[in-house]
Amino acid sequence: MTKLVQWLCGLALLGTAWATLALDPLGLHLPLPCQQVLWPFPVYLLVAFGCYSLATIGYRLATFNDCEAAAKELQEQIREARADLSRRGLKF
Repeated sequence: MTKLVQWLCGLALLGTAWATLALDPLGLHLPLPCQQVLWPFPVYLLVAFGCYSLATIGYRLATFNDCEAAAKELQEQIREARADLSRRGLKF
């Protein structure tokens, strides 16, 4: 099961639970304070997901490790390409 399918299943489960409680097709008659919290709940979840996404991106950027060997290899390839192009008449 891919991550997308996991997220979509979780979202469908939460959406179904929210719709069942908010639209009250079963006749549960929730108290007014519960109804007042329940209606903006999708917005709260969206804000929480945005905060989680920003925190995850920030953490991964902060812990991103440099690849020193790959950087040296790339610099060497750039030098070789410039030398080859200089031999063919391109001026930098």
